Amino acid sequence: MTFLTPHPGFDTFCDPHEAACHGFLHSLESGAAVDGPGMRFVFFLSGCQFRCLYCHNPDTWKLHAGRRVAVEDLLAEVAPLASFLKFAGGVTFSGGEPMMQAAFVNATARALKDRFGLHIALDTQGHLHDRVSDDWFDPIDLVMLDIKHIDPARHLALTAQPLQPTLDCADRMVRLGKTMRIRYVLVPGWTDAPDEIARMADHVAGLGRAVELVEVLPFHQLGASKWAMLGHPYALAETPTPAPEVAEAARAVFRARGLVAC
Repeated sequence: MTFLTPHPGFDTFCDPHEAACHGFLHSLESGAAVDGPGMRFVFFLSGCQFRCLYCHNPDTWKLHAGRRVAVEDLLAEVAPLASFLKFAGGVTFSGGEPMMQAAFVNATARALKDRFGLHIALDTQGHLHDRVSDDWFDPIDLVMLDIKHIDPARHLALTAQPLQPTLDCADRMVRLGKTMRIRYVLVPGWTDAPDEIARMADHVAGLGRAVELVEVLPFHQLGASKWAMLGHPYALAETPTPAPEVAEAARAVFRARGLVAC
């Protein structure tokens, strides 16, 4: 496996083939039902270069804010549930942005696959995909790709990062034959304009059969307290959660293009 050009804050803690590989873990959840198919064991990794205005986990932004762990630490967490997870779901790497710790995530994913034969999902915005070689994705069964906005200028304003690397990641997953779920957060005043949803749906439909599902995720205020705790100004404090019928109308736009949406 080849790691390409280093990125500021990019994982430099280990050789992916070393058993002593270390990373930084923000938290974990052993019975998640919304982070991939079935019941999931989810590792939330620290570190993210995005600054999404609606982020519900701003406490994951700093890489070293997490607990330093080894690959074997994560395997030990999964081991008691491995037999159940093998038929009920699998393991998901989320964050933060898990590709900030690419070597550690890859080493752990390969170990989980080799030792337990588990389904592995990666929840990512794809921005750092070009920092790793194609075989980095070998143990990944499902890529849950967050596309924050389809308009480049609006994406930059919403996340502080450019859109194109995420779209390039989607194209790369098509080339690699990876199954994808596209995740789209519906934020009133930001990502709910009908023409922008239609453009998003057109783009996702163009990815073809690689996309098994589109998840339209209504914005919520559950992360507001974390912004306050960290002393960060929260621009969306007055933004409401979209009504169920608004979210369903957005899903209908994707379905009209032959996509499965929930």
